[in-house]
Amino acid sequence: MPREAPYLAVADVLRARILAGEWQIGERLPSRARLSEEYGVGRNVMQRAMDRLITDGLLEGRAGSGTYVRTPRERLRLVRSRHRDRGFGSSSCSGARQRGSADAWDSHSEVRVPAPEEIAVRLGIRPGDLCVNTHYEFLAERQPVQLSESWEPMAITDGTPIVLPEMGPLAGKGVVERMRSIGVVISTVVEAPRPARATRAQANLLGIGVGDLVLQIERTIYATDGRPVETADMVIPDVRREVVYEFGVDRP
Repeated sequence: MPREAPYLAVADVLRARILAGEWQIGERLPSRARLSEEYGVGRNVMQRAMDRLITDGLLEGRAGSGTYVRTPRERLRLVRSRHRDRGFGSSSCSGARQRGSADAWDSHSEVRVPAPEEIAVRLGIRPGDLCVNTHYEFLAERQPVQLSESWEPMAITDGTPIVLPEMGPLAGKGVVERMRSIGVVISTVVEAPRPARATRAQANLLGIGVGDLVLQIERTIYATDGRPVETADMVIPDVRREVVYEFGVDRP
Protein backbone atom coordinates (compact mmCIF):
# COMPACT_ATOMS: atom_id res chain seq x y z
CA MET A 1 0.00 0.00 0.00
CA PRO A 2 1.25 3.53 -0.75
CA ARG A 3 2.64 5.38 2.27
CA GLU A 4 0.89 8.56 3.42
CA ALA A 5 2.74 11.77 2.52
CA PRO A 6 4.84 12.96 5.51
CA TYR A 7 3.13 16.35 5.72
CA LEU A 8 -0.29 14.68 5.95
CA ALA A 9 0.90 12.48 8.80
CA VAL A 10 2.25 15.53 10.65
CA ALA A 11 -0.98 17.44 9.97
CA ASP A 12 -3.00 14.58 11.46
CA VAL A 13 -0.92 14.60 14.66
CA LEU A 14 -1.15 18.38 15.01
CA ARG A 15 -4.90 18.25 14.36
CA ALA A 16 -5.33 15.69 17.13
CA ARG A 17 -3.37 17.87 19.56
CA ILE A 18 -5.43 20.94 18.68
CA LEU A 19 -8.75 19.11 19.01
CA ALA A 20 -7.60 17.68 22.34
CA GLY A 21 -7.19 21.24 23.61
CA GLU A 22 -3.41 21.26 23.98
CA TRP A 23 -3.46 24.73 22.44
CA GLN A 24 -6.47 26.94 23.15
CA ILE A 25 -8.32 29.11 20.65
CA GLY A 26 -6.27 32.23 20.02
CA GLU A 27 -3.05 30.64 21.32
CA ARG A 28 0.08 30.75 19.20
CA LEU A 29 1.66 27.46 18.21
CA PRO A 30 5.40 26.85 18.68
CA SER A 31 7.55 28.03 15.79
CA ARG A 32 7.85 25.99 12.63
CA ALA A 33 11.53 25.36 13.42
CA ARG A 34 10.73 24.04 16.88
CA LEU A 35 7.94 21.76 15.65
CA SER A 36 10.14 20.52 12.80
CA GLU A 37 12.80 19.51 15.33
CA GLU A 38 10.20 17.87 17.59
CA TYR A 39 8.86 15.70 14.77
CA GLY A 40 12.15 15.15 12.97
CA VAL A 41 10.95 16.56 9.65
CA GLY A 42 12.09 19.37 7.40
CA ARG A 43 10.68 22.86 7.66
CA ASN A 44 9.00 22.53 4.25
CA VAL A 45 7.13 19.44 5.48
CA MET A 46 6.02 21.31 8.61
CA GLN A 47 4.94 24.33 6.55
CA ARG A 48 2.82 22.12 4.29
CA ALA A 49 1.25 20.48 7.35
CA MET A 50 0.37 23.88 8.81
CA ASP A 51 -0.94 25.07 5.45
CA ARG A 52 -3.21 22.03 5.40
CA LEU A 53 -4.63 22.92 8.83
CA ILE A 54 -5.07 26.54 7.76
CA THR A 55 -7.06 25.32 4.75
CA ASP A 56 -9.09 23.08 7.06
CA GLY A 57 -9.93 26.11 9.22
CA LEU A 58 -8.13 24.99 12.39
CA LEU A 59 -5.24 27.46 12.20
CA GLU A 60 -4.68 30.96 10.92
CA GLY A 61 -1.42 32.63 9.97
CA ARG A 62 -0.72 36.19 11.10
CA ALA A 63 1.94 38.00 9.13
CA GLY A 64 5.04 38.68 11.23
CA SER A 65 3.48 37.05 14.29
CA GLY A 66 3.09 33.32 13.79
CA THR A 67 0.40 30.66 13.48
CA TYR A 68 -2.58 30.61 15.86
CA VAL A 69 -5.48 28.31 16.69
CA ARG A 70 -8.51 29.95 15.20
CA THR A 71 -12.16 29.96 16.22
CA PRO A 72 -13.80 26.97 14.49
CA ARG A 73 -15.74 27.96 11.39
CA GLU A 74 -19.15 26.42 10.87
CA ARG A 75 -19.29 24.61 7.53
CA LEU A 76 -22.88 24.83 6.32
CA ARG A 77 -24.43 22.26 4.02
CA LEU A 78 -25.29 23.19 0.44
CA VAL A 79 -27.67 20.69 -1.15
CA ARG A 80 -27.55 20.22 -4.92
CA SER A 81 -30.98 18.89 -5.84
CA ARG A 82 -33.28 18.94 -8.86
CA HIS A 83 -36.17 19.70 -6.52
CA ARG A 84 -34.50 22.32 -4.34
CA ASP A 85 -32.47 24.10 -7.00
CA ARG A 86 -35.36 25.66 -8.91
CA GLY A 87 -34.82 23.35 -11.84
CA PHE A 88 -31.04 23.82 -11.77
CA GLY A 89 -31.55 27.38 -12.91
CA SER A 90 -28.67 29.79 -13.26
CA SER A 91 -29.45 31.37 -9.91
CA SER A 92 -29.76 28.10 -8.02
CA CYS A 93 -27.81 27.68 -4.82
CA SER A 94 -29.94 25.81 -2.31
CA GLY A 95 -33.37 25.54 -0.79
CA ALA A 96 -34.66 28.89 0.43
CA ARG A 97 -35.41 27.47 3.88
CA GLN A 98 -31.98 26.00 4.35
CA ARG A 99 -29.97 27.97 6.89
CA GLY A 100 -27.08 29.84 5.31
CA SER A 101 -28.35 29.35 1.77
CA ALA A 102 -28.09 32.12 -0.80
CA ASP A 103 -30.80 34.72 -0.33
CA ALA A 104 -29.65 37.26 -2.91
CA TRP A 105 -27.40 37.52 -5.92
CA ASP A 106 -25.74 40.02 -8.20
CA SER A 107 -25.45 39.31 -11.91
CA HIS A 108 -24.06 40.88 -15.04
CA SER A 109 -24.78 39.63 -18.57
CA GLU A 110 -23.07 40.38 -21.85
CA VAL A 111 -24.59 39.46 -25.22
CA ARG A 112 -22.87 38.42 -28.44
CA VAL A 113 -19.75 37.18 -26.68
CA PRO A 114 -17.71 34.79 -28.88
CA ALA A 115 -17.48 31.35 -27.31
CA PRO A 116 -13.95 30.36 -26.19
CA GLU A 117 -12.78 27.02 -27.53
CA GLU A 118 -13.38 25.09 -24.28
CA ILE A 119 -16.89 26.53 -23.88
CA ALA A 120 -17.67 25.81 -27.53
CA VAL A 121 -16.79 22.15 -27.02
CA ARG A 122 -19.08 21.94 -23.98
CA LEU A 123 -21.95 23.60 -25.86
CA GLY A 124 -21.46 21.65 -29.10
CA ILE A 125 -20.96 24.85 -31.13
CA ARG A 126 -18.05 26.35 -33.07
CA PRO A 127 -15.42 28.50 -31.34
CA GLY A 128 -16.43 32.12 -31.85
CA ASP A 129 -20.17 31.41 -32.09
CA LEU A 130 -22.07 34.08 -30.19
CA CYS A 131 -23.27 33.46 -26.64
CA VAL A 132 -24.79 35.23 -23.65
CA ASN A 133 -22.19 35.25 -20.87
CA THR A 134 -23.44 35.90 -17.32
CA HIS A 135 -21.43 36.29 -14.12
CA TYR A 136 -23.13 35.67 -10.78
CA GLU A 137 -22.16 36.36 -7.19
CA PHE A 138 -24.45 34.63 -4.68
CA LEU A 139 -24.86 36.07 -1.18
CA ALA A 140 -26.05 34.67 2.14
CA GLU A 141 -26.64 37.21 4.89
CA ARG A 142 -24.72 39.68 2.71
CA GLN A 143 -21.66 37.43 2.58
CA PRO A 144 -20.46 35.91 -0.75
CA VAL A 145 -20.92 32.13 -0.79
CA GLN A 146 -20.72 31.13 -4.46
CA LEU A 147 -19.59 32.40 -7.85
CA SER A 148 -20.89 31.24 -11.20
CA GLU A 149 -20.19 31.97 -14.85
CA SER A 150 -22.86 30.86 -17.33
CA TRP A 151 -22.82 30.56 -21.14
CA GLU A 152 -25.90 30.14 -23.37
CA PRO A 153 -25.79 29.88 -27.19
CA MET A 154 -27.52 32.86 -28.78
CA ALA A 155 -28.65 30.58 -31.60
CA ILE A 156 -31.24 29.27 -29.11
CA THR A 157 -32.43 32.44 -27.39
CA ASP A 158 -31.68 35.33 -29.78
CA GLY A 159 -34.82 37.35 -30.55
CA THR A 160 -36.80 35.82 -27.67
CA PRO A 161 -37.90 37.47 -24.40
CA ILE A 162 -35.51 35.23 -22.41
CA VAL A 163 -32.21 36.14 -24.07
CA LEU A 164 -31.01 37.71 -20.79
CA PRO A 165 -31.29 35.30 -17.80
CA GLU A 166 -31.94 38.03 -15.23
CA MET A 167 -34.14 40.36 -17.27
CA GLY A 168 -37.50 40.00 -18.98
CA PRO A 169 -40.70 38.21 -17.94
CA LEU A 170 -38.88 35.11 -16.59
CA ALA A 171 -35.95 36.85 -14.94
CA GLY A 172 -34.34 34.64 -12.30
CA LYS A 173 -36.64 31.68 -12.95
CA GLY A 174 -33.84 29.34 -13.97
CA VAL A 175 -32.83 27.62 -17.17
CA VAL A 176 -35.54 24.95 -17.15
CA GLU A 177 -38.49 27.33 -16.95
CA ARG A 178 -36.96 29.91 -19.28
CA MET A 179 -36.21 27.37 -21.99
CA ARG A 180 -39.62 25.75 -21.64
CA SER A 181 -41.22 29.10 -22.44
CA ILE A 182 -39.67 29.01 -25.95
CA GLY A 183 -40.45 25.34 -26.54
CA VAL A 184 -37.11 23.87 -25.45
CA VAL A 185 -37.61 21.07 -22.93
CA ILE A 186 -34.76 20.16 -20.57
CA SER A 187 -34.06 16.49 -19.94
CA THR A 188 -30.58 16.15 -18.43
CA VAL A 189 -28.21 18.03 -16.15
CA VAL A 190 -24.59 16.89 -15.87
CA GLU A 191 -22.37 18.19 -13.07
CA ALA A 192 -18.66 17.45 -12.63
CA PRO A 193 -17.29 18.61 -9.23
CA ARG A 194 -13.55 18.87 -8.67
CA PRO A 195 -11.32 20.49 -6.02
CA ALA A 196 -9.23 23.53 -6.94
CA ARG A 197 -7.38 26.46 -5.42
CA ALA A 198 -8.86 29.95 -5.43
CA THR A 199 -7.39 32.38 -7.94
CA ARG A 200 -6.71 35.94 -6.86
CA ALA A 201 -9.89 37.18 -8.57
CA GLN A 202 -12.02 34.44 -6.96
CA ALA A 203 -10.45 35.04 -3.54
CA ASN A 204 -11.17 38.78 -3.74
CA LEU A 205 -14.84 38.16 -4.59
CA LEU A 206 -15.37 35.40 -2.00
CA GLY A 207 -13.41 36.99 0.83
CA ILE A 208 -11.00 34.06 1.19
CA GLY A 209 -7.26 33.65 0.74
CA VAL A 210 -5.52 33.15 -2.58
CA GLY A 211 -4.89 29.43 -2.93
CA ASP A 212 -7.62 28.44 -0.46
CA LEU A 213 -9.43 25.24 -1.32
CA VAL A 214 -12.60 25.65 -3.40
CA LEU A 215 -14.99 23.27 -5.10
CA GLN A 216 -15.46 23.90 -8.81
CA ILE A 217 -18.57 22.43 -10.42
CA GLU A 218 -18.79 22.26 -14.19
CA ARG A 219 -22.46 22.01 -15.14
CA THR A 220 -24.03 21.49 -18.55
CA ILE A 221 -27.78 21.39 -19.19
CA TYR A 222 -29.21 19.43 -22.17
CA ALA A 223 -32.52 19.55 -24.02
CA THR A 224 -34.46 16.42 -24.93
CA ASP A 225 -32.93 16.46 -28.42
CA GLY A 226 -29.45 16.28 -26.92
CA ARG A 227 -28.51 19.93 -27.48
CA PRO A 228 -26.55 21.63 -24.68
CA VAL A 229 -28.48 24.80 -23.87
CA GLU A 230 -26.31 26.16 -21.06
CA THR A 231 -22.97 25.44 -19.45
CA ALA A 232 -21.65 27.02 -16.26
CA ASP A 233 -18.70 26.97 -13.91
CA MET A 234 -19.53 27.35 -10.21
CA VAL A 235 -17.00 28.09 -7.48
CA ILE A 236 -17.82 27.34 -3.82
CA PRO A 237 -15.40 28.04 -0.93
CA ASP A 238 -14.66 24.74 0.77
CA VAL A 239 -14.21 26.25 4.24
CA ARG A 240 -17.78 27.56 4.24
CA ARG A 241 -19.79 24.91 2.43
CA GLU A 242 -20.16 21.15 2.43
CA VAL A 243 -21.75 20.24 -0.90
CA VAL A 244 -24.20 17.33 -0.81
CA TYR A 245 -26.06 15.83 -3.80
CA GLU A 246 -29.66 14.74 -3.29
CA PHE A 247 -31.33 12.34 -5.75
CA GLY A 248 -35.00 11.49 -6.09
CA VAL A 249 -36.19 7.96 -6.76
CA ASP A 250 -38.59 7.39 -9.64
CA ARG A 251 -41.81 5.75 -8.57
CA PRO A 252 -43.48 3.09 -10.72
